[in-house]
Amino acid sequence: MDLQEMLDRAATGTAHVEGGWGRGRATYGGLVGALAYAGLRAQLTTDPRPPLRSLTVNFVAPVAPGEAEVDATVLRAGSSATRGPVLMRREGKPVAAVLAAFGAPRESMIRVEPTAVMPTLPEPMTIGPFPYPAGMTPDFFQRVEMRPADGASPMSGATTSHMTGWMRFREAPPTFDERHLIALADSWPPAVLQMVSKPTNGSSLTRTLELVDDVTAEPDTHWAYSVTTDAAADGYAHTDARIWHPDGRLVAISRQTVSIFG
Repeated sequence: MDLQEMLDRAATGTAHVEGGWGRGRATYGGLVGALAYAGLRAQLTTDPRPPLRSLTVNFVAPVAPGEAEVDATVLRAGSSATRGPVLMRREGKPVAAVLAAFGAPRESMIRVEPTAVMPTLPEPMTIGPFPYPAGMTPDFFQRVEMRPADGASPMSGATTSHMTGWMRFREAPPTFDERHLIALADSWPPAVLQMVSKPTNGSSLTRTLELVDDVTAEPDTHWAYSVTTDAAADGYAHTDARIWHPDGRLVAISRQTVSIFG
């Protein structure tokens, strides 16, 4: 079952988590968030559907391959704002809790252009992607293509804690919308892992994705990505990332709290 088939299945309220999307002992968090969101998205019956503005995912427990219940509810659908939670369960136990906020456009005298400028990056195909040697890197690396332009490799003992580059799916989905961006945006390894010099695990505790522009695009689009670490201590890191369409439009802001086990 490919990504699109999993998203379509999750819209029925029962997700199938395919194998081969692992990150350590857990399923890759981007896929978990996208499947949960797909279940809620299917509950919105207004036409047109209001744009997603913010999605927050709490990763409660590792998600193993197999069937998962996607319990989605629309709490309130107002004239512009709509909100809804999703609880994903495996074998009756919570594994992820998601809260989404949608907002229809409305007239406003306020407009502030994004201050974050897309970094100057080499052309995507001139940069080698993170390799996927089976058994040595996370399974989901075979699904996503990350081409780093700046920053250091994980576990390299670097003094830096930022990364920039390009990303897309290795196998392009039939279409690309906010569901696919949710799945893709979490692909980069925690930026602080480049600071350690021995194998060390890191995983997302929470993740918030804020959409600031339209993300529909050609399915094989390379998206520009830049992440910095705001702070890290006591086994937790706080990161702040930006995602741009290749035409230079800022489309999303991604914030994470990362657990570092080492």
